[in-house]
Amino acid sequence: MNIYVKELVKLSKIDKELDSFNPQIEEINKKLSAAQNRVKELETKKEAILKEIEENKLKILSFEEQIAELKVQLEDLKRKSAEVKTEKEIAALSTEEQIAKDKLTYANEEIERLNKVNEIKKSELEELEEELKKAKEELEAVLKETQEEMAKIEEQKAALYAKREEVIRSMDKKILAFYEKIRKWAGNTAVVKVEKQACMGCYMKINDKAYSDLIKGEEIVTCPHCGRVLYLEKESAEA
Repeated sequence: MNIYVKELVKLSKIDKELDSFNPQIEEINKKLSAAQNRVKELETKKEAILKEIEENKLKILSFEEQIAELKVQLEDLKRKSAEVKTEKEIAALSTEEQIAKDKLTYANEEIERLNKVNEIKKSELEELEEELKKAKEELEAVLKETQEEMAKIEEQKAALYAKREEVIRSMDKKILAFYEKIRKWAGNTAVVKVEKQACMGCYMKINDKAYSDLIKGEEIVTCPHCGRVLYLEKESAEA
């Protein structure tokens, strides 16, 4: 095998190993993201419940103010009813008093209802707090696990990058540039082997001349169909 092709094969294998970590990293980030989103989701629910409780408290306060005003109004109507003389005035005061009493009943009922709602919400909040506590503990555990896994991956990648730099230092810069150009579109299949006279990148059969040149191993051979760099395993070349 041509010395340059050997270097390209070696470089390609290192790059493939480096890229093989990407799915692991994605899975780690996915797991961490899920734990973070769970905490965020529960915190959002908590904020919504707290907001609803506070809004209900303000409504209760508003109804209490209405009740105080209505009581004053009823006292005033009671005083006026002792002073009126005509049936028309009595009927008007009676209607006004009934409306005030209805409003008073409604206000009291709403206060009772809102207090019950807040009690339910407080109970939900307690359960949510427990869930949130567990979710935060889970996030902390996942974060620790993630950091450990990423540290191992980065250590392995650092060793591969060192090997890659060693290979690159001895390579012809034009050949390296040629490889990087192919790798932009072919990714980890920039350098592929040939099996049964077929390119393992595009799976097309290569012509006899290209295959003959590949066997000779005197120069870099690219697939006439897809442009990937081709190489033969030692056993295939001997055959």
